[in-house]
Amino acid sequence: QVRLVESGGGLVQAGGSLRLSCGASGRTLSSYVMGWFRQAPGKEREFVAAISWTGGSAVYADSVKGRFTISRDNAKNTLYLQMSSLKPEDTAIYYCAAGSTWVLPTRQSRYDFWGQGTQVTVSS
Repeated sequence: QVRLVESGGGLVQAGGSLRLSCGASGRTLSSYVMGWFRQAPGKEREFVAAISWTGGSAVYADSVKGRFTISRDNAKNTLYLQMSSLKPEDTAIYYCAAGSTWVLPTRQSRYDFWGQGTQVTVSS
């Protein structure tokens, strides 16, 4: 199996930026469709962004489109989420996930492996 570990979370002011990273071990990152999800307190986990095996395609939730950018460096076995123009409503635990299909990659059920999450807090 693949092990995923997120990093880069923290506290940032509204309007600021953060870059999250997700390192993979045990399997090469190129084997997987990768996604980012987030879960705010009292809310269900929701889709944020997904990227295809080699980065040729990406999809974003409407709430983050234009502000967040998903990318991957398969040679480094690392997935990234660049977050800009952050809003208090972006506050959540962010999880990276690995899946095997590009069919409906916004669905949690498409992903087989999950990281432990990293906290992002945006102050107003």
